[in-house]
Amino acid sequence: MSTITTRRRPSRLHRPQTVAAWMLIIPFLVVFVAMFVVPLAYSAYLSLFTSHLVGGDVFSGFANYARALQDPSFWYGLGRVMLFLFIQVPIGLALSIFFALALDSGRVRGGRMARLLIFVPYAIPSVVATLMWGYLYGNDFGLITQIFHIFGLPSPDLLSPSNITGSTMNILIWEYVGYNMIVLYAALRSIPTELYEAAEIDGAGQWRIAWSIKLPAIQPAILLTVIFSIIGSFQLFNEPNLLFNIAPNAIGTDFSPNLYAYNVAFKNQDVNYAAAIAFLLGLLIAIISFVVQTRATRKDRQS
Repeated sequence: MSTITTRRRPSRLHRPQTVAAWMLIIPFLVVFVAMFVVPLAYSAYLSLFTSHLVGGDVFSGFANYARALQDPSFWYGLGRVMLFLFIQVPIGLALSIFFALALDSGRVRGGRMARLLIFVPYAIPSVVATLMWGYLYGNDFGLITQIFHIFGLPSPDLLSPSNITGSTMNILIWEYVGYNMIVLYAALRSIPTELYEAAEIDGAGQWRIAWSIKLPAIQPAILLTVIFSIIGSFQLFNEPNLLFNIAPNAIGTDFSPNLYAYNVAFKNQDVNYAAAIAFLLGLLIAIISFVVQTRATRKDRQS
């Protein structure tokens, strides 16, 4: 007997759904291509050229990338960003996890108000937050300085070259702890309560439940916040750019790679070199995020 295979044609009833789905997706695709793909492709094109006073733009291949890899200012900004990555990110994530666990435990009075107060700093634009903290850090009329003067104590110079890195880290932690907390809190609320009840019957306390049940259950959410924090650290721009006007002696044009690329493009008028710096930074972000995600996946498989 011979078997005849027939291809199923899409039902006429499903065609309106398919058309509706495409109608909903097409606006996003248009905006995505226009606002992301096209500028990215144009930046890649610019990074392969070098602008000369005589002759205009000349194709130079990867010369701009080689120049960036030998640029001390690029490596200086990258080193500072790595400092943020290893100090500011762990502190911020630890606070986010602590607040999420505290709110999920149900022992915090006014849990809704507490969630709102912790999340509000993220809702404030980074420009406004930086200007506010810049005022608080001020040596003459800053609130922190005034508090120290009330108690007759010498006030620290939080905008000095030795303290500006820590002051910037404090702003970033204040801004993004609420966002990470909301992500982790939402993941905690999805855990079945039966697990908690069984653990309490076995005599487990709140700390034991948090360590053995809650934290392992929200590992995907923790990984997500880690990757977002890594990307955010490498994209550091608004905070040092605004603090530069307040403390120009403490923040240089190469405080972060993004700030350096901005100054190269718009102050030095070297758009081609700035595009190469941006692409190198994006490649580094992709590599570090991939390594973090791969290691986390391997640990999950082993456990």
